[in-house]
Amino acid sequence: MWDNIKAHSLQVAKVALLIGQGIWKKGEDISLPLVLAGALLHDIGKTEALRKGGDHVEIGKTICVEQGLKEVAQIVAEHVRLRSFCSNGVVQEKEIVYYADKRVNHDQIVSLEERLDYILSRYARKDPRLRQAIVKNFHMCKEVEKKLFTYLDFHPWEVRKLALKQSILVK
Repeated sequence: MWDNIKAHSLQVAKVALLIGQGIWKKGEDISLPLVLAGALLHDIGKTEALRKGGDHVEIGKTICVEQGLKEVAQIVAEHVRLRSFCSNGVVQEKEIVYYADKRVNHDQIVSLEERLDYILSRYARKDPRLRQAIVKNFHMCKEVEKKLFTYLDFHPWEVRKLALKQSILVK
């Protein structure tokens, strides 16, 4: 994994842990180790995809499955787009990682709106259908945000400040 992708993943892990810990403290049955693993490995396929081409999500999912990390593979598989989401269902680890990834641009924690602006300028390439799909995905992310923050004692605009206090020790 390239250093810039590692730096991004560490920030995603900080955001995911902040949210996961807050939800877990409210008594919700989520696995913090799975949240952390999913956040750290969500872009494990990106370096290979950039070197050789291909979909980093599928490459990452395959790497995780080959390493016996089937639960992590499911998070990696849905970190760009959730296949299913229930706004009033139980919180799932994949939702936390999906949301956390949308809050980190490169290695900076940003608002959803800032991330959307970046994604549109980088990937929409004046393609109206792609632009529409990206905007639709971010509308879903706003719904995920609403769900997650019903469990939390802080607001979305406080994530940057609070997540930066998170400590993650990895080699």
